[in-house]
Amino acid sequence: MLSELFAILAPMMITVGAGYIWGRTGTPFPSDFISRIVMNIGTPCLIISVMAKVEVQPEVMGQVALATAIIMTAMGLCSWALLRWMKLDVATYLPPLVFPNNGNMGLPLCMFAYGQTGLALALGSFMVMMVATFTVGLLIVATSEGGLLKRMESIAKQPVMYAMLVAVILLVTDTELPRWISNTLDLLGGIALPLMIIALGVSLATLKINFWKRSLFFSVVRIGGGLLLGFIVCELMGLTGVTRNVVLLQSAMPIAVFNYLLALRYGHKPEEVAAMVLVSTLVAFIGLPFLFMAIL
Repeated sequence: MLSELFAILAPMMITVGAGYIWGRTGTPFPSDFISRIVMNIGTPCLIISVMAKVEVQPEVMGQVALATAIIMTAMGLCSWALLRWMKLDVATYLPPLVFPNNGNMGLPLCMFAYGQTGLALALGSFMVMMVATFTVGLLIVATSEGGLLKRMESIAKQPVMYAMLVAVILLVTDTELPRWISNTLDLLGGIALPLMIIALGVSLATLKINFWKRSLFFSVVRIGGGLLLGFIVCELMGLTGVTRNVVLLQSAMPIAVFNYLLALRYGHKPEEVAAMVLVSTLVAFIGLPFLFMAIL
């Protein structure tokens, strides 16, 4: 059990550590360029590449997507009620509680734990999160910039959205891509996960913790609340095996770094959101071994 657990967590932690060391040394890291490469080339190619080759039934992928959507919706409603009770700004604190880091952390962890099948199912969860982030997330934080139409135009420019559509078509129709296209997608998609994890490490090295108590509280709410809702939804939907475990892992991920970028872009207390991202990631790394021991 310990060797299996180490094999899953060690690659993630070592790669994050490499990014963290890079960030602490002060060596320039073009975060904006890397994020554009990952989001516009690497991730779209990864989605299509994996979905075109993995043997996963469309209904199973649909179950993961539906479970993720239900968990995020429930988390959003519970978090909104909590924030209203605490009299805190919804635009600042709601996105970090709703949108987990099931990309940078969730995708590689599911791949290391369950191989290509785990990665494919995790991508189903990731796609739901991406759609929600670029729709509901932007509607929450971009309260003073443009109308609904302008925000929808921004969403339509995201290559990930079109990659999701292509991936779903390939999965449903069981279409096999020409070898030259498949090899190209494998090559370009292969850059996504390593760069995601290294960028996460660099981000953790540059973020600062200035709000310990509130950051720790919301970190526990995000991870613990997401995991609890994941268990409830899995039980209600009757999910089992790898499907259930992937949903649980993705629901228990910490606050996504992207929430910090949104807070920075739209002026919603970015320093406090940065602290929440860092603390929740540390809490997740402490709790992940126990979660894996429970579900493996």
